[in-house]
Amino acid sequence: MAREFQRGHKAKISDLTAGTDLYVGVQISGPGLTFDISCFGLDADEQLSDDRYFIFFNQPKSPEDSIQLLGAQAGDTESFRVTLDRIPSQIQKLSFTATIDGDGQMSQIAPGCLRIVAGGEEVARYPFDGSEFSTERAVMVGDLYLKDVWRFAAVGQGFDGGLDALLKNFGGEVAEEEPESAPQAAVPAQSQPPAFAPPPQAAAPAPSFGAPPAPAPSVHTAPTLAGTAPPAPAAPTSPQTFTPPGAPPAGQYAPPGAPAGQFTPPGAVAGQFAPPGAFPGQAQPFGGTQLAPVPPEANVRVVLTKYAEAPVGDRWTEQNANLVRATLTKDAPILAKQGSMVAYQGDIDFAHKGSGLLGKLTGALTGQGMSLMRCTGNGEVFLADEASRVFVIRLQGEQLYTSAQGVLAFDESLETEVRRIEGEGLPGGGFFSMLFSGTGAVVVKTRGVPVVIPVGPATYVDGNAVIAWSAGAQAVTTTSLRLRRSGYAQHATEAVNLQFRGAPGNFVVVQPFEV
Repeated sequence: MAREFQRGHKAKISDLTAGTDLYVGVQISGPGLTFDISCFGLDADEQLSDDRYFIFFNQPKSPEDSIQLLGAQAGDTESFRVTLDRIPSQIQKLSFTATIDGDGQMSQIAPGCLRIVAGGEEVARYPFDGSEFSTERAVMVGDLYLKDVWRFAAVGQGFDGGLDALLKNFGGEVAEEEPESAPQAAVPAQSQPPAFAPPPQAAAPAPSFGAPPAPAPSVHTAPTLAGTAPPAPAAPTSPQTFTPPGAPPAGQYAPPGAPAGQFTPPGAVAGQFAPPGAFPGQAQPFGGTQLAPVPPEANVRVVLTKYAEAPVGDRWTEQNANLVRATLTKDAPILAKQGSMVAYQGDIDFAHKGSGLLGKLTGALTGQGMSLMRCTGNGEVFLADEASRVFVIRLQGEQLYTSAQGVLAFDESLETEVRRIEGEGLPGGGFFSMLFSGTGAVVVKTRGVPVVIPVGPATYVDGNAVIAWSAGAQAVTTTSLRLRRSGYAQHATEAVNLQFRGAPGNFVVVQPFEV
């Protein structure tokens, strides 16, 4: 059964299928509208630095055939074959886009979807419709991107302008329109039909890669935090074969409906869109060394695209280096540093005072200037603290110590114990730490990029700089006899630090800043 995604959701491909040979189909339609559906192969800077990885009607495959344009089939307006383990390392993201060719806007589109098929079975589906857009003429539908492993993100990001505007957004160039010339020769037919392609006879069984019969179109409803409404039933459509009537022999590419032997589909002007002439690896952001006129499509929405909200991961999503987003449900509240909320969406309640665990934590930590708030409800909460860097640490039945001042937020489901390490030289006469146990997430904050130090026989850390340490490491206070006060960033008090002891495999995390 296919997993249904909402806009902003993402998942590892390995969680959807064990295969790497994927079929990606895009279904999009609208009254009187014609669409160009493309795939942009982007580098680590999300730029089209190699024009050979712009896959569209005039360039149907990448050099090593890892990305191939298949045409309309099985109810999909356009389809692609993506072989993940053949994509070169410089390509870090595949962005599947749809643009309107001619007049119209995305608010006019009927319910459609992007779906992923592996082994002949649909494993992922992202439904969308015109209610999610307004005057946009293009949409970035979904991404396959590499972050340690290949992942899928349902994007659904509207975009003003057409295919040329998208090309410029990804660092490409649009060539001036050229006069029509004689049709280009079709790609030579292969001696044998591709192994993945459905056979020309509709009655023959489809191979493992082939797309399944066209499913009933989904009736997309607006996403809700409580869950996704089941799609309404619709009349099934008849499956289509891969080779339409009048198409060239198997293995020879021609878009559906194109006259045999013609490479350019009807209505398309040969040479209208030209990918950039950048050398591989050369990033081309807006501007660059040679300033170009600002295109009229470079409006506010285009400029701010790079700051768009990150796709939803699991319960905790690092929005950027300084901000984290928590997705809440009524039965799973979180605790966060009071005053750390910078934005929220949905029905969220913030309790700044409470009893039980919240009261104990607030009272115990007040000595170091920290109090907590309880966030409950259905929605999303964005948290930050004075632009400190944030890190989400997920515990799976494990334990972790943190300094009280290094905590930004955590799941209330975690077992929490506040401990105080006595020490005459420490502020307030003691150092407060929090021991987290169980399954859940802890969000820690640091000033600057932290460093993880293995605990050895004699590991000493300034008590003002320590952020976290493993539960197997014992922390005790000690007064340094070999370091003068000038060895510390702050030397108004005695040179007191924490000594960590423990078996090999333990660690301590420190920040390049003193609290």
